[in-house]
Amino acid sequence: MRVPSRARRLLGTLLAAATGMAVLTVGAAPAAAESFYDPPTPLPPGENGDIIRHEPAEFFIDPIKLIRPDAQVQRIMYRSTDTHGEPIAVTGTVLTPNSPWRGEGPRPVVGYAPGTQGVGDECAPSKALSAGLEYEGPFIAGLLTRGYGVVVTDYEGLGTPGMHTYVNRAAEGHAVLDAVRAAQRLPEADLPGAGPVATAGYSQGGGASAAAAELHPEYAPELDLRGSYAGAVPADLAVVAENLDGHYAAGFLGYALLSMDEAYPELNIPDVLNERGKRLLSEVEHQCTPQAIAAHAFTKSTDLTRDGRPLSAYLDEEPYASRVAEQRIGERPPEVPMLVVHSVLDDIVPYDQGRRMAREWCSGGSNVQFSSSLVPTHVGGAIRAFPEMFLWLGDRFAGKTPPDNCGRF
Repeated sequence: MRVPSRARRLLGTLLAAATGMAVLTVGAAPAAAESFYDPPTPLPPGENGDIIRHEPAEFFIDPIKLIRPDAQVQRIMYRSTDTHGEPIAVTGTVLTPNSPWRGEGPRPVVGYAPGTQGVGDECAPSKALSAGLEYEGPFIAGLLTRGYGVVVTDYEGLGTPGMHTYVNRAAEGHAVLDAVRAAQRLPEADLPGAGPVATAGYSQGGGASAAAAELHPEYAPELDLRGSYAGAVPADLAVVAENLDGHYAAGFLGYALLSMDEAYPELNIPDVLNERGKRLLSEVEHQCTPQAIAAHAFTKSTDLTRDGRPLSAYLDEEPYASRVAEQRIGERPPEVPMLVVHSVLDDIVPYDQGRRMAREWCSGGSNVQFSSSLVPTHVGGAIRAFPEMFLWLGDRFAGKTPPDNCGRF
C-alpha cells in the first residue's frame, strides 16, 4: 500500500521531533480490552514460547492514525520465564509484512526489544502500537519495509499482572527469545518456523537484546540467531544509577527500584526509603516515560532515603550489591555477531560502561562491531544508530562476513 504524501510529511515531522526528545511523543495508551492481558490461572501446560492466546490488532505510527504500515498484526500472549525460571505469561505484538519476502531463503524474524516505556500496564508497547503512541514505531516500521517479520515483546508485567521487571537481565532476555519462538509458532503470522532470526533494541531494549544474545546458547539454542543489535546498553546498573541521580530522567530510578522489589522481595526496598521516596514509587508505578520525566526531573536520591545517603551507597553493600551484579551484561560472551552502537555524548546511559561491556565480549572471543559517535544526547544517539542497524542486519541475513573491530576501541 502506497503511503500518501501528506502521511510521508507527517512521518518526517515525527522523526524530526524525535531528535529533540523522542520520549515525549509517547503517553499512556487508551485502555485495550483488559481481559486479553489477564492470563489463565493456572497457566496451561506447554513450553517456553507457546502461544496462550492471540487476537487481531493494529499498528499506527502516528497518534491521529494516518500512517498504518502494510502488515498483518496480531497481539499475542505467550509462555516465558521470570528472573528465577518460573513460568509466566508475557504479551507482545507480531507483525508480518503483506509484501512477499524478496531476499534469499525464508523471511527473517526480528525480535524487537522496546526502550523505556514505564512500568504500569497502561505503558505496554502493544497498547501504544495500536494507539499510534509508540515512539519507536518508525523504527519498527523500518524493519517491516525491509521485509522482515517483527515481534515486539511487552516484557514481564507490562500489560499482564504484576510489576514490570525493568532492566532485569534474565527476565528481559527470556521475554525477547520467547517472543521470537511465539512468532514462529503463530500460524496466523505466516512466518517460518525455523528461519533466520535477529534481536534488536536500544537503551532498555539494547540491554534486553544483549541479554537475549548472551542467553541464547543455553535458553533457546534452536533459534537460528544470525546476530544482535544492542544500542546504548545499560550494562552496569550501578554506574547508570549514579548517573541518573539528580538527572532529568531521575524517574527511571523509581522504575528500577520497583523492578528490584518485584524480582527480589527479600531486599525490602521500601524500608530504605523515607516517605518522599515511597511516594515517588507509588507515583512512577502509574507514570509512563514522559510523565515520569516531567514529574521527577532532577530529583536527588539523598532526598528519598531514610538515612540521607544516595542510592549508589547502598549498591556497594549487601544484600543489594550481589543482586545488582546479577544484572551485569558483558560477562557471558555471545556466540553470534554483535553490533553495539553508543554515543560518547549519551546523557542517560554512560558510554564507558557500554564500551567496557563490548571489550569484555571481545576478550571472551565474541565477534563485535563497536560503533561510537559524537551525537549529543541519548535520544540523538538512537536516531543516528538505526540506519547503521538496518544495514548491519541486512548483511547478516544476506550471509555476509560480519565486521569485527575488537582490539581497536
